[in-house]
Amino acid sequence: MLYWLTEFSDGGDFFNLFRYITFRAGGAFATALIFGFLFGLPLINMLRRKQGKGQPIRDDGPASHFSKAGTPTMGGLLILSALLFSTLLWARLDNPYVWIVLGVTVSFGLIGFADDYAKVSKQNTKGVSSRLRFGLGLLIAAAACYAAVISHPEALSGQLALPFFKDALINLGIFFVPFGMIVIVGAANAVNLTDGLDGLAIMPVMIAAGTLGVISYVVGNFNYTDYLGVHFVPGTGELLIFTAALFGGGLGFLWYNAPPAAVFMGDTGSLALGGALGAIAVCTKHELVLAIVGGLFVVEALSVIIQVLYFKKTGRRVFLMAPIHHHFEKKGWAEPQIVIRFWIISLILALIGLATLKIR
Repeated sequence: MLYWLTEFSDGGDFFNLFRYITFRAGGAFATALIFGFLFGLPLINMLRRKQGKGQPIRDDGPASHFSKAGTPTMGGLLILSALLFSTLLWARLDNPYVWIVLGVTVSFGLIGFADDYAKVSKQNTKGVSSRLRFGLGLLIAAAACYAAVISHPEALSGQLALPFFKDALINLGIFFVPFGMIVIVGAANAVNLTDGLDGLAIMPVMIAAGTLGVISYVVGNFNYTDYLGVHFVPGTGELLIFTAALFGGGLGFLWYNAPPAAVFMGDTGSLALGGALGAIAVCTKHELVLAIVGGLFVVEALSVIIQVLYFKKTGRRVFLMAPIHHHFEKKGWAEPQIVIRFWIISLILALIGLATLKIR
């Protein structure tokens, strides 16, 4: 919205700053961070009053989790509110990629909100049926992927870019949409599975978002893509503003979610943020790189899949408990120990993901 102030610029005044994506990204970060600090505590107090007993705790979970009973959930509302307000304020609203990512974020957030509401109101850990959540997620992802296909340059539309290889493309054609659906829905559910300990999910999400923000900025700038040998996708640079707002809103939330958490992110936040990461990857043609940058989420999701399939086949378990962060809890690792080590892993994977821009 503030980009339109450039209409009052003569090219050498303050209003000219709003032409620069980096300046507006800094503004989006600061706005979301301040928003989180200002409205975090009032929102938590409201959620505590409305929810009463807070998020129900699984009976079969680690014993240490029972001490968290009464903690309110739906804290993702704080992140999403800060993210939406900042993005709409600082981003160019005539950019299709901004609306694609915002649409996925809000839509998955609504699915998560319905799930959280069902859990809290019924005091049951099941919430909305997984089939309904998955089906709605696929429909949203299909619309987003189709919008991305028609927004991409003709030479890249329906193409899958391969990391580490210069100018390497695989023409998926009509199959790009179902592929992109898997990326978006898979990312949303992987982040959701990771959100099981205080602060565990939000920092890796912020790290992944920051990495994808840099990639978005590079991919949207012809000078950088020409030098690095990556595919040029005009307009994706605006997504840096979205990721900067996510980072700022995430920090505001982490202030209250750091152990011991005053509020849980809930599915409201985890599904929305995971979907956002997947949508950014689809828009920037970096779907495969997301598997590296978000490798922690991939491992968490795979641990659940392996556990379920192995148990159905043999009646035994590979892990003491899935997702894998609960396995380490069962082995006696302290919660902060798990969280910080997983943060470190996320940072390492993010740096490897960034390296794919140069290693070609």
